[in-house]
This record gives sequence, C-alpha cells and structure tokens, in this order.
Amino acid sequence: MYAMERQQLIERELREVGRVSVVDLARRFDVTTETVRRDLDRLETVGSLRRVHGGAVGIDRASTAESTLTERRERQGDAKRAIAAGALAVLGSSFRGSIFVDAGTTAAAVAAVLPGALSAGTGVEVVTHSLEAAHLLAGEERLSLTTIGGRVRGVTAAAVGAHTVRAIGQLRPDIAFVGTNGLSAGFGLSTPDPEEAAVKTAIIQSARRVVLVADAAKFGEELLVSFARLDEIDVLVTDASPSAPLAEALADADVEVRVA
Repeated sequence: MYAMERQQLIERELREVGRVSVVDLARRFDVTTETVRRDLDRLETVGSLRRVHGGAVGIDRASTAESTLTERRERQGDAKRAIAAGALAVLGSSFRGSIFVDAGTTAAAVAAVLPGALSAGTGVEVVTHSLEAAHLLAGEERLSLTTIGGRVRGVTAAAVGAHTVRAIGQLRPDIAFVGTNGLSAGFGLSTPDPEEAAVKTAIIQSARRVVLVADAAKFGEELLVSFARLDEIDVLVTDASPSAPLAEALADADVEVRVA
C-alpha cells in the first residue's frame, strides 16, 4: 500500500471515530510504527490531524473545540438512546423526589424518555438549566419542571454564569444526570468551556447522587477544564466497557459502571 493510500485511510478513520492509535494502525496496515508516525507527521503538517501521545486526534478535538448542538445530536444517536434507557433504570420503578438534568445531548436523551418512565401523580420535580431539556419536558403532566436562568451559550443551549451557579448551589436534588465531553483516569471529567465547567461542578456538588451519562467516545479525552474527580461520581452509564486503565480508576473511585 502506498503512503498516500494509508494517509487517506487514516483521515477517513479520524472522520468516523475521531482518534487513531499508532500501534493499531501499524497492525492494520502491516507496517512498522515508525512508518505510521511518519504518516501522522505528514498529515499534521498539512493540517489534517493533531498528534497526541500514542496516536492522533482530529483537528476538531482540540482541548477547547466544541461541536455545534446539531452536530452532537446526530452523533452516536443509538448509543445515547441506549444510555438514556440505562440511566432511567437507576431511578427504579417507584422513584419519588427531585432530579437535575444537565445540558448536553446525552442528558437531553435522558430528558426525552424520562416522562415515560414515571407514573402519573409521582410528584417528581425536575430542574434543568438546559433549554433543550426544558423544551422536551415542558407540559408533561407526570412531573413538575423548574428551569434555571442565566446567560445562554448558543453552542450548548445552556444557561451559564454566576447567577446560574448560585441558583444551583441553593438546591439539593436527589439525583443528577450529568454529561461530559471527556472522561479520563488522570484528569477526571472535563469540558472545553470554563463557564460550563463551573455549572457542572455546582450540579455535582449539590446532588445527593450523581449519574454520569457518557458514550465511549468520551473515554480518554481530556478537554481544557476539569470539573469533577472520578470519586465524585456514583454511577457511570455508558455504551461500552472502559479500557483497563480507566476501568481500574473507576473501580478505585468506587464508581458503579453500567453498560447499556
């Protein structure tokens, strides 16, 4: 296989998956790891990717990069729906109390199926700072909805800022469904924007129980701002088992992992 052919296949892999490994590519193409590294160096030079330890990621996966809400809705749709169903199983059939729904498309998937998991007259109170989650839950008779205001970030349709953080700090929800852009053994949970991070930290600190909803594409990712340690999570609901280093770190932090 010519170098150009390998590099085209690497670019395709990055578009579909978002990251590549030197070792995996060497095995796949039956070449040395040095050959793969030269391919990656060439692709980085022309702006097709960004080199990271052990491989490369797409240029849209820098520590401050964020996809639009529309792009994220369309990505990993089946996985997010499965995760949402698995997250609601955490509630149990007779849940009574209060729920905080974070911003993000995976948390919104939870909001979309939440009403169907509740019985009429359960007295469940749902709080959110997400315009998308609020839209999905508004008018539902099986729950009471409270929205928290603030400056709305267009890229996430979420309220952020000091007012939002203060309002969340005055709450004590029984359970919070929280999303993340990155999840790693060493850096914990992370997101590109400091204001989003501050809100997520406030949610996690206020909730009695934290359920992280994150697809496997988030594993190993480290974005600009860490907003929580692994030991601040109670349950991780995901669509695939974490790799050994992350799985060990989650076990050490006493996080229950549920694969939907």
